[in-house]
Amino acid sequence: MGLFDKLFGKKQQQESLEQGLQKTREGFFSKITKAIAGKSTVDEEVLDNLEEALVGADVGIETTVMIIKQIEKRVARDKYLNTSELNRILREEVEAVLVAAPQDMAYENYALPAGHKPHVILVVGVNGVGKTTTIGKLAHNFKAAGKSVLLGAADTFRAAAVDQLTIWSERTGVPIVKKEMGSDPASVAFDTVNSGVSRGVDVILIDTAGRLHNKTYLMEELSKIKRVVQKVIPDAPHEVMLVLDGSTGQNAVEQARQFTAATDVTALTITKLDGTAKGGVVLAIASQFKIPVKFIGVGEKATDLLVFDKKDFVGGLFGNS
Repeated sequence: MGLFDKLFGKKQQQESLEQGLQKTREGFFSKITKAIAGKSTVDEEVLDNLEEALVGADVGIETTVMIIKQIEKRVARDKYLNTSELNRILREEVEAVLVAAPQDMAYENYALPAGHKPHVILVVGVNGVGKTTTIGKLAHNFKAAGKSVLLGAADTFRAAAVDQLTIWSERTGVPIVKKEMGSDPASVAFDTVNSGVSRGVDVILIDTAGRLHNKTYLMEELSKIKRVVQKVIPDAPHEVMLVLDGSTGQNAVEQARQFTAATDVTALTITKLDGTAKGGVVLAIASQFKIPVKFIGVGEKATDLLVFDKKDFVGGLFGNS
């Protein structure tokens, strides 16, 4: 087995996913077990308790109502539906929610979309969601998949962000473009893309400031970054990736709502799913926003940043037994 298989093999990814979703799975199914205890049929009380369990896992009101309505239809259709079948039915309805959401497997096994080089990813998100760490993990994994990578430290308003990205640069052996704190972020982005073209790299990852208190300013700043990047590569950035902290539950949904209103987000990464029982927030985000979830973070290791696959996620949530 080669390095690539060790890092990105299907079995290894599924194991990481199941381990990362353990808290959500255990908390969620303990509530379902209580919901159906002593019941022989799926009645209104069971459905009410199931609804509470879904909301408790941060699936969200809107998505929960959608799932419960579908289960109610199935209960009405089959009058003798037993609670022992509820787990299977619930799994099918969760799968249906995810199937209806957009998905783009462009990064499967950390491949890159064809048709341009370098591939420029602009990474956005509020401070504390794991944005800079996510960039470092992406850099590690793209490099492990045989891609050449360049980092751009355009979050110049927070010294810790530049320092943190520099540490990832040194740790992964990936070059970085940075300037002193307070520099114009667009200037850093321009120099990064210019350098990336000169070096002939495969992928460029640009960090941006994590502020949301002034959406107008945020939009203007990101628009300026896009404009200067396009002076070098007219169709860049090829991806605007929003990083969300899954452990914050519905706060992550609200951040997604605000960022998508402020700028043109094309991809979502949801981090820190291993440290919470709120993994159901992935369902809420996937179903409410017409933007594909492309990566999820389920652990501390760089290889725990996984390419999001709907069927694999459901398997991790319910267990593949």
